[in-house]
Amino acid sequence: MSQSIIQIQHLNKTFGTGESAVHALEDINLDIRSGEIFGIIGLSGAGKSTLVRCMNLLERPTSGSVIVDGQDMTKLNTKELNKARKSISMIFQSFNLLMQRNALDNICFPLELMGVGRAKAVKKARELLKLVGLEAREKAYPAQMSGGQKQRVAIARALATDPKVLLCDEATSALDPTTTASILELLKELNQKLGVTVVVITHQMNVIEEICHRVAILDGGVVAEAGRVSDIFANPQSDIGRQFVYPDGAKISQLPVGRVIRVVFNGGSSYEPLIASLAIDCGVKVNILGADTRNIEGKAFGSMLLGLPESPVETAKALQYLQRQSDISVEEVNSHA
Repeated sequence: MSQSIIQIQHLNKTFGTGESAVHALEDINLDIRSGEIFGIIGLSGAGKSTLVRCMNLLERPTSGSVIVDGQDMTKLNTKELNKARKSISMIFQSFNLLMQRNALDNICFPLELMGVGRAKAVKKARELLKLVGLEAREKAYPAQMSGGQKQRVAIARALATDPKVLLCDEATSALDPTTTASILELLKELNQKLGVTVVVITHQMNVIEEICHRVAILDGGVVAEAGRVSDIFANPQSDIGRQFVYPDGAKISQLPVGRVIRVVFNGGSSYEPLIASLAIDCGVKVNILGADTRNIEGKAFGSMLLGLPESPVETAKALQYLQRQSDISVEEVNSHA
């Protein structure tokens, strides 16, 4: 097992004082391993952006510790902190490129701040442009680039200081689905080639399932649950986890069915055409009210909402059949998916 590169212990962050105080983060405990892609997901206002900013002390925690690569960031002085931050780079939703500089010079910028000579900085910047697939665009300015190209330049710039950790704060939220997929693929490649630890902050579960090894789900400033992505998809333990993992479905009360169940696929290597098998083997027809299945690490996860017949005999027959299947669990749904 890889050793930890980020340990967050009993971290709290409060904005303001007295009655107007806002408790953005409460008793956060996380352990992020070296070389993994770790996801942090939550709805708007859950505290995920505050948490990622606490990791590099852009936001100072009210209490608790943030240990990065063996150093407690909260105990460093300004000079020590600036040095430590070189190993923790960050990319943002809005790219944050310097508009008056072309792609090459944007990447050179952090190297200039470190006192690296021009020739050496340019050489490094060109290597990074090639790494992110933009070697032909070194003279392009941000206004001449697409959103995906700007994010690639931002990633290259973030890598200029050879960081051990890359923090991605909603890095794909402003991009279309195709561009998002290409940026996620790039992050996966960089993780594998460079061994850089990637922390992904997002509100989109498809981003988590696409590239993350493990995930923490934030809800109201606390960690609702955390673990391997495949485990959370197989069996979410919290209400917010279930909200992210299961499909939106529909208002059950408005559907012309007797009983509604959720069939959850818990990680079988593949699954048979379940509904067709149910109809053939049992002679029972059910309505598919919603479905959201996916392949994670070569295994089937996700769920289906099924409307069962009004006949108690047929319903019992269907439930018995489903409960006998391996890598499937069945639960009753009363109101919403």
